Amino acid sequence: MPRAVTPARFGDSRARRIGLLGGSFNPAHAGHRHVADMARRALRLDEVWLMVSPGNPLKPVAGMAPLPERLASARRIADGRRLIATDIERDLGTRFTADTLRVLRRRFPRARFVLVIGADNLVQLPRWRRWREMARDTAIAVLPRPGWTRKALAGRAAHVLARHRQAPGALLTESFAPHAPWCLVPAREHAASATAIRAARAEQHELGERRGP
Repeated sequence: MPRAVTPARFGDSRARRIGLLGGSFNPAHAGHRHVADMARRALRLDEVWLMVSPGNPLKPVAGMAPLPERLASARRIADGRRLIATDIERDLGTRFTADTLRVLRRRFPRARFVLVIGADNLVQLPRWRRWREMARDTAIAVLPRPGWTRKALAGRAAHVLARHRQAPGALLTESFAPHAPWCLVPAREHAASATAIRAARAEQHELGERRGP
């Protein structure tokens, strides 16, 4: 089995097409794997990084598993070659995606990064710090999510960025200047949800306590 790799904290000069799928991964699940695989194939990416956040500024701390536990769950769905689980944001000392992207572009100067997000995050994108700057400088690939896709395409971010929308195959074919493109990746929706997984685990735990030893 190939040795698992982790992105170098201090970067490198290899020319690669890299998708960045960030999130809490609380826990990582088959839906994350599905999104990563669909984005990699549609955009012809060399790698997709599952960037496990030290702490998402838009999510509550309550109920958040420790970073090592969430990273371990991401590694279980990764293969260490094309799909790589990493806590590189912890090493970089960044929590906001705009800051992470700025540092990554500096440390990996020949890499072409694509931000991979679900349709739910396209809806929330205007809440992200410096989101317009981020969308201007970094290509974005949006994956369908149950109950969110239509809402996302009718939302504020999609409206603001409408003239920069491209087909997936054209996302990385040209220079980004003066504005990076974005696309909706045609893929089936995957129903897996970290919230549902946590709720099921909590219910099983409660039933176990009721039954006793």
